[in-house]
Amino acid sequence: MRLSLPVPSIVRLLLYKKVPAKRVVLSKKNIMIRDNYQCQYCGKKKVSLTIDHVIPRVRGGSVNWENLVCACVRCNNKKGNRTPSEEGMQLLREPHKPDYISFLSFFVDSINGDWKPYLFLN
Repeated sequence: MRLSLPVPSIVRLLLYKKVPAKRVVLSKKNIMIRDNYQCQYCGKKKVSLTIDHVIPRVRGGSVNWENLVCACVRCNNKKGNRTPSEEGMQLLREPHKPDYISFLSFFVDSINGDWKPYLFLN
């Protein structure tokens, strides 16, 4: 005798025991992913990209999510050790630290619609 049971696409836990906080590690690769492999000054894709400090380190800028962006070599050289406003450049998007769930969505082609409320994507 065979038994066939439906299997849910979601299993919701009601109690958690010390779930460690997830975070996105600051790395060159993850900055490129966050910025969608696009220069944050001119918007070009498919060019050689570098990581730029919005506020240069020699001017007190730090190494964190809010101060690092993708920049093409041309824009990075043009900006040099100046701030974007000093060089008359503007960022396409303000740099920010990505949250874990939205960062994971970059790696998933399609998300099951049933899952969206649980991933806070509704």
